[in-house]
Amino acid sequence: MAQPAPSPDPSPADHVIVLVGATGDLARRKLLPGLFHLATAGLMPRQYRIVGSAPAAEALSDEDFRAHARQAVAEFGRARPEGPAWRQFEAALTFGAADPGASQPLVTAVHEAERALGGSPRRLVHLAVPPVAFTSVIGLLGASGLADDARVIVEKPFGTDLASARALNAAIHAVFDESRVFRIDHFLGKEAVDNILALRFANGLFEPLWNREHISHVQIDVPEQIDIQGRAHFFEGTGTFRDMVVTHLFQLLGFVAMEPPVALEAQSLRDEQAKVFHSMRPVDPARVVRGQYAGYRGEPGVDPASDTETFIALEVEIDNWRWAGVPFQLRTGKALAEGRHVVTLGLREPVLRMFPLDARAAVDGRPNELVVDFADPGSLTARFLVKEPGPAMQLEEAAMTFGYRGSFAAENSLEGYEHLLLEAMLGDQSLFTRSDGIERLWEVAAPLLDAPPPVEAYAPGSWGPAGIDALVAPYRWHLPDGR
Repeated sequence: MAQPAPSPDPSPADHVIVLVGATGDLARRKLLPGLFHLATAGLMPRQYRIVGSAPAAEALSDEDFRAHARQAVAEFGRARPEGPAWRQFEAALTFGAADPGASQPLVTAVHEAERALGGSPRRLVHLAVPPVAFTSVIGLLGASGLADDARVIVEKPFGTDLASARALNAAIHAVFDESRVFRIDHFLGKEAVDNILALRFANGLFEPLWNREHISHVQIDVPEQIDIQGRAHFFEGTGTFRDMVVTHLFQLLGFVAMEPPVALEAQSLRDEQAKVFHSMRPVDPARVVRGQYAGYRGEPGVDPASDTETFIALEVEIDNWRWAGVPFQLRTGKALAEGRHVVTLGLREPVLRMFPLDARAAVDGRPNELVVDFADPGSLTARFLVKEPGPAMQLEEAAMTFGYRGSFAAENSLEGYEHLLLEAMLGDQSLFTRSDGIERLWEVAAPLLDAPPPVEAYAPGSWGPAGIDALVAPYRWHLPDGR
């Protein structure tokens, strides 16, 4: 199998990484296992320390934190917590509790970690805390001096509407300059996001096609098989649109639709993504289907009369020279038939169709498509028509697929969080959302938030409410049968 060329990226400088919320689910499932995988892959700084933190009521000793990390890595990690690699990682773990007005244990732990490294290590703070705690934790970092020259990783949601997004950004900017803020969306850390950029800008085969003259429609489809998994309190106050579309699917749309950047570096990429967001028309509630899976209202903690959507499909338009008239069709939801992450670009039919389709192709009726599958490790597929063997001119659908799994060693890949943690240590903001971009997206969302259509029921295990087919007509959803 092909081996990757040496990475052009430098190794991160020495770091003290502060995990605020280190006893929570995100740290257990993603952050601690991800940091250990970076260590085993040789991608962590030459010297580093990881300081866990939580409120005093959840405080751990250093040894208890190391045991907690071992259990997390054993359960969710790709590398086993054993051998010299684990002993070195484990030795880098310490803990310091912190509450507003009582941050000294954390301050002491961070300063001790920095003294142990020597020199001038960088400081990276990851806020793996619920949204309700963001403002108080940011204030604590500012008041304690831990924000000085530090970078901060902020988890979604980045507000729930325009007013809350502006308030959150104001609280962050009171302590951190935007150049030190990393709003993390693990979708953007997937290999397939970088591969969209490579597909377009490294290949003369595709970039000339990437416009309204050749592309009829674009779909961003992220169905999930799981239900709300007991998170009624969170979900009732958020819903699928706020949870998934603004902070995930719109971000992918920005990368798919952007103009060629001047350079593949953070400012140019984020400038072009922001231009896409500013070209988006406000969401038209008439072009939205909201759904709720049967049985949701019976979930513990859910209002029996809840109108919260567990599913949403919508059409978005971009008013610029490249995309005018091309519908962007987005769909995501819970308790659906499959869990997938797919971007599909439908190519326009030739002006003159001279070839008859056989009965099977006529039933399928699929256009030529480019399909980017974001499943780890992901794939790229081109779907087209070919002549069937035989005396008659009959056409059949065919596909060419590039799969990461069969082309590169799996151990070379990084999961989304791992990739983004590394980029944050390197100080590269290319794959992180900027404050003006997120505020513009909440502006685009305002008409839907103000006047949402009623939810339509759908059966768990289906592809959503019946109205989704009419939403995308005359096109059809690539999923379920477009593998």
